[in-house]
Amino acid sequence: MEDISLYVLDLVQNSIAANARIITIEVMEYTEENLLTLTIIDDGNGMDEFLISKVTNPFFTTRTTRKVGLGLPMAKASTEGCGGSFTINSSKGIGTKVTMIYKTGHIDCPPFGRMDQTMTTLVAANTNTDFTYKHSTQKGTFNFDTRVIKSELKEVPIDTFEVLEWICSYVKEGINEIDGGKMS
Repeated sequence: MEDISLYVLDLVQNSIAANARIITIEVMEYTEENLLTLTIIDDGNGMDEFLISKVTNPFFTTRTTRKVGLGLPMAKASTEGCGGSFTINSSKGIGTKVTMIYKTGHIDCPPFGRMDQTMTTLVAANTNTDFTYKHSTQKGTFNFDTRVIKSELKEVPIDTFEVLEWICSYVKEGINEIDGGKMS
């Protein structure tokens, strides 16, 4: 994958497939330490210890339509390839937490990407799932929560073109305010 936001898109699809109703995406940038921590937390089906031990193997998948599963193994390889780390914590019936730590100063660290487009795509394709996105830097914190937006919209569907267009620009502007125009 070309950038970190695409890993988010892929990993969140796992949460959706696990029947998550609320998915939290947290990004914390530590500029002085050259670190970026990305955490995805869901309230989906969760996994037992056996499944957790297998999901980062590219030749293991729970899908019946193919014999390989590349999302989690590729995410793990991307973090470890730049000196970072990858962890999964999960409990059956409770949910899953994936934490990815990137060393941003490393030559092999992928670019951050377009989280505005990723969040808009997730919202558009999954209107029955709620998403929270929290992005923190030394300059501040940006928060996005579909539950707040849905309560303001009342009867207007969140996947209306104008709403999605607003979500994309809102997330882009929010991230730009706290990280100096990364998504210009």
